[in-house]
Amino acid sequence: MAAGSTGSCELRFDSGRVCLDLVATGAHSTDQLSHPGRLREWLVGAKLVPGEAALDAVDDEWVHQFTEVRQYVAELAHAALAGRPAPHALHHINALAATAPPGVRAVRTRDGAWIRTLSGAPECVPLLAAVARDTVDLLTDPAARALLRQCEGDNCRRLYLDTSRGRRRRWCSSEVCGNRERVARHRRRATAAARA
Repeated sequence: MAAGSTGSCELRFDSGRVCLDLVATGAHSTDQLSHPGRLREWLVGAKLVPGEAALDAVDDEWVHQFTEVRQYVAELAHAALAGRPAPHALHHINALAATAPPGVRAVRTRDGAWIRTLSGAPECVPLLAAVARDTVDLLTDPAARALLRQCEGDNCRRLYLDTSRGRRRRWCSSEVCGNRERVARHRRRATAAARA
C-alpha cells in the first residue's frame, strides 16, 4: 500500500519513524497486523525488506513477536511523552537492539539502477532488531524525541514526529484526523446555528 494511504484500515507509513509506524498498526479498533499477510505488507511498506524479498517464512509466530515488540515501543514512546521510565519495555528493546539487523547490499538492476537487497532470506529477529534500533535512535536523540507527539484526534492513539514548520501540528494526518475534526466542528456549528 502506498506511503500516503489515508484510509483507517489501510497501512500508513507517515509517523516519521519505522518504530512509530509499527505502533500505528495497533492504534485502531482492529489490529492491522492480524495475520501473516498483513505483516508481510507492513514489512515491505516500512521498507524493512525490499518488495521482491521472499517472505514465505512469515507466520503467526512472526505476527506474535512483532505485536509484542509493538507494545514495548508504544510503552516506551508514551513513557517518553510523560517523562516517566518504562524499565521492562526498555529491557526488551535494548536486548533486541543488541542483535544484528538484516544484512543489506547494493546491486545494479539490468537497467543500471542501484537497489538495496537483503544479503539473505528475511528472518524475524534481525527485522525486529531493526525496529528496536530505530526505537533506541528515537529515544536517545533529544531533537527527535522533542518532536514526538500523540494525535489529538478523537479516538486516535497514533504517535508521530511533528516536523511541521511551527511545530504546532495537532493530528497524525491533516487528511485523516484533521479532516474529521474539521467536519465535526462544522457539524457542531451547524447544529448550534439551527438551534438558535
